[in-house]
Amino acid sequence: MSIPNELAKNFSEVVPALKPMEAIHEANRCLYCYDAPCIKACPTSIDIPSFIKKIATGNLFGSARTIMESNPVGASCARVCPTEELCEGACVLNSASKPIMIGLLQRHATDWAIQNQATLFSKGEANGKRVAIVGAGPAGLSAARELARLGYAVTVFEAKEKAGGLNTYGIVSFRLPQEISLWEVEQVEALGVEIRTHTRIGEDVSPDELLDQYDSILLAVGMGNVPQLNIPGEELEGVLDAIALVEETKTKPLSDEMLGKKVVIIGAGNTAIDAATCSKRLGADNVQILYRRTVQEMSCYQFEYEFAKQDGVEFRWLVAPTRVLEENGRVKGLELVRMELGEPDEKGRKRPVAIPGSHFVIEVDYVVKAIGQNRHLSLLEAFGLQHRNGIVEVEEGTYRTSHVKVYAAGDVIFGGGKTDAMVVDAANHGKRAAHAIHQSLNDQIQPV
Repeated sequence: MSIPNELAKNFSEVVPALKPMEAIHEANRCLYCYDAPCIKACPTSIDIPSFIKKIATGNLFGSARTIMESNPVGASCARVCPTEELCEGACVLNSASKPIMIGLLQRHATDWAIQNQATLFSKGEANGKRVAIVGAGPAGLSAARELARLGYAVTVFEAKEKAGGLNTYGIVSFRLPQEISLWEVEQVEALGVEIRTHTRIGEDVSPDELLDQYDSILLAVGMGNVPQLNIPGEELEGVLDAIALVEETKTKPLSDEMLGKKVVIIGAGNTAIDAATCSKRLGADNVQILYRRTVQEMSCYQFEYEFAKQDGVEFRWLVAPTRVLEENGRVKGLELVRMELGEPDEKGRKRPVAIPGSHFVIEVDYVVKAIGQNRHLSLLEAFGLQHRNGIVEVEEGTYRTSHVKVYAAGDVIFGGGKTDAMVVDAANHGKRAAHAIHQSLNDQIQPV
């Protein structure tokens, strides 16, 4: 088999779907709890017993509709949600046998909808109001879907070539194929939502134009690229951005450039795990994740950590990069310093402190940066919004920013905790922000 075909196989979904009879048998294990803890554990409050009961009775259209009613990106979440920490973690069967495979059942129903080109929802009667949404990721799409069903004329502005945000570009194909998120985009567009891709606010359209032309604006821009390491040599060929690396595996022909190479990933969040497993599947011989803290402080999901280890990724704790070494203008090695943990930081994790005189060098071919993401400060300031280091301040419950016409949802309002926001959190933000916008605009036209 040729190298390209081998690589393509490496990037096909790793978790197999349930077969029809397996799905029915699993659905029939559900107790259909009246006061279901799984619903409470789901950020979008999907009626899980109801959608599972519909699978058991053969009503897959109804099952998919129940899921997508609550979560407009429910097909993606069926694959990427940390279900063992959410719905499955709350399942009452945990103490008796094993939890219902809620994620796989959700995937079974939404896969049926995708394969059968089902149209699950219809747009509402036009109410004459216009809403602009900046960003076509999970939060933006969820808000757009809700607002369209409420009768709003919705325009979504997206900088990239395709809509879907993180789900389309930022999660590895072997966990979330691009066609899944693009189907969710199609469901939104089918409601009459206009999505303008290749459109940047501040370049192609000004914030003032949006404020003048729309009744409300929702910012759902997520986050930007990986920041600099701020060490000598990071401009060399062979130093990569983890987000860009994952995106290239989803948008360009797969390359065997990493075949047999030594790759290190700086960071230990979910993006770092994705970059590491991508590198292994692109043929890298040795892949190491380097983290300045310990396994207890890393921010990735436990299932991501276990998956990476199964893929052969190695982990080195309490080390930090200090210099990238070169040979003929490209990466040849990496100088590291050993760390020890000190007092907790603002997120509650112990601060790493360099140990004097503990520097050492390892040989590497690629260095991949995965140390978080920059915030869209210039955009926030162009709208004149109050924020904390790029985290937009919003009114609790309404998602309204310091500007009366501007709302915000998703990663742009999430920060300060121990982990990044989940896709399902972003979907929940977008849905709730849409209803807050609807309430506000309705109040404006109510008679006194």
